[in-house]
Amino acid sequence: MTVLTFVEERPAGDATAARTATCHRQAPPQAGDRTTGELSYLLFDGQERDEIHTGWRTLIASEPFRPRHGLTPDERTVLSYERLRLVNDTAADPLALAYDPHRLASLHEWTGVVDSGLTTLTGIHYNLFLGSLLDHDGYQRDLAAFTSLNRIGTFLCTELEHGNDAAALETTAEFDRESGGFILHTPTAGAAKFMPNTSVTGGPKAALVAARLVSDGQDQGVFLFLTPLSDEVGILPGITVRELPQRMGSPVDHCLTTFDRVWLPQAAMLQSEHGRLDDKGALRSTLGNRRKRFLRSISRVTAGKLCMSAAAVGVSRTALTLAVRHAHFRHISGPRTGQWAPLVAHRSHHGRLLQAMATAYAMTFLHRTVVSRWAEHQEADRSETERLVAIAKSWSTWQARDIIIECRERCGAQGLFTPNRLAELMADIEGTITAEGDNLVICLKAAAEMIFNHEVDLPPTGALPMSERTLSDPAFLQELLGEVEAIWQTRARLALRQGKKGDPTARWNATSAPALEIVFAHAERQAAQALLTAAGLATDPLARFLLDRLGRLFLLKQLSKHTGDLLAEERMTADHVRALPQAVETAIAELAPHLMTLVEAFDIPEEALSAYPLARGAYVGDDLTTPAHTAATRTARRFDTAPQTPA
Repeated sequence: MTVLTFVEERPAGDATAARTATCHRQAPPQAGDRTTGELSYLLFDGQERDEIHTGWRTLIASEPFRPRHGLTPDERTVLSYERLRLVNDTAADPLALAYDPHRLASLHEWTGVVDSGLTTLTGIHYNLFLGSLLDHDGYQRDLAAFTSLNRIGTFLCTELEHGNDAAALETTAEFDRESGGFILHTPTAGAAKFMPNTSVTGGPKAALVAARLVSDGQDQGVFLFLTPLSDEVGILPGITVRELPQRMGSPVDHCLTTFDRVWLPQAAMLQSEHGRLDDKGALRSTLGNRRKRFLRSISRVTAGKLCMSAAAVGVSRTALTLAVRHAHFRHISGPRTGQWAPLVAHRSHHGRLLQAMATAYAMTFLHRTVVSRWAEHQEADRSETERLVAIAKSWSTWQARDIIIECRERCGAQGLFTPNRLAELMADIEGTITAEGDNLVICLKAAAEMIFNHEVDLPPTGALPMSERTLSDPAFLQELLGEVEAIWQTRARLALRQGKKGDPTARWNATSAPALEIVFAHAERQAAQALLTAAGLATDPLARFLLDRLGRLFLLKQLSKHTGDLLAEERMTADHVRALPQAVETAIAELAPHLMTLVEAFDIPEEALSAYPLARGAYVGDDLTTPAHTAATRTARRFDTAPQTPA
């Protein structure tokens, strides 16, 4: 494939602005396999790459994972369950997978490239179901039926009327003193479990059901109960499963599920230090209130957020690969008659893709950092780590949406057709944004904590006077983004202190907007730092150069939203503000010749990409075999359309 090169023409400007915007102008080395290999090595966990990623990458390149166009939603759901069994075979030890946050997240990262419905199923079975069982009981239960997929696990928490306020859910599990078991019951229509994959599609299933433990009339809080749902014959007695209408995105057998006084044995309750029930129905717990018990019961949601972040970075890289390939393949009329130029030659086209590329690289390295933090965290820093996981999930999935939309637009009308994957990714990312906690809600929780329980770790200021600091210095750009975080924290604290006394809702309403800005700035700082740290680890000169420029472009993009505040607080000068647009242009110009190298480093298997016309320089319709409309069929139409110019 031809890789284009570009020569940057720098407009003249005043000396101060030129000095401020100057980037290192050394000519970077030429791209080669070593550069692509080094970028991939850094993107995919270095020496741990084979253990964490290679198995899943190889799996999605196999024949059973090739896209099959034209299937009905039901057929696609069945296919996702068939692929789940192939995932299980590759996992070798499903319980070890559930315990390994690196491999578990990576699974979501790679399956999202080809089948987002499968991504949903893996998150539910391995993380929420098996992971919750292991976190409560370790290896004490016989889980062979679930590790062999003779029975598929699902997770029932959200109710029709209780989503983000799941702590208020109504489903009950009443202790039955006579039998020593529990009576699982759905007391109202609004308590129906909403959206679990509980149909008989895929085979017999069992669920962990979040229900309110009631003993001798006392509400003891929400616990999980292992509940068989179906067998080889169908849904079990006392359980009603109604399939929900088709939602946007890749199909999954989402259902409404209710229980009519279903008896469960005492062993059905998942117990640990947060709550143990003795034979007489008395609860012993190390946690003093019901909310804490609920959060402990569903603690696997945190690992689920990591999985959603992984899915987001995986589909972002997929969208960029498709769009960049299309930009090289697609040619349009040039400035002179008879000339043709690829889309990628135009700054208006490749500039937008490069800004999305910088974000995707930053997202990926942030995700790696957060997964490692979670895998290594101790109880003392659990709360802070959980907050970082939540922030990364919300920020990454929102960024993924923006990236996919940009890539779809850059592919024109071809990007609207499902065989090119981008249209499906646009719909799929909406589910990722909502899964494991709506983004805005989890951001607001983090924001509330960060007003006073977080100190902005501002780096030491440089020795140079402000007027001599340049936008080519990543350390200076990082300092500026830290100042943004500090500015909004100061504003949030002031808003909370000045809020209307005696009216908590009014005080929070006045505080929430600046508090959210703390979260966004913090996420951007962490992502930029992760990207620049990776640049420092690169040994190949061009790989280091590209990562450095991506980091610079990413930081400049974030800072462009805050120049007014930084100028007002005297954290940057007017010359910096004037120079910022040219600094962005310079970074884009230096990266533009290497756009293909940057996507090739994503290492998406050619076997997975080749089924999408955009990825191979083809168009939807090239191989159309349906009957063509003729003049005769046209006269039968109720109206005619004017001839259309090809897209």
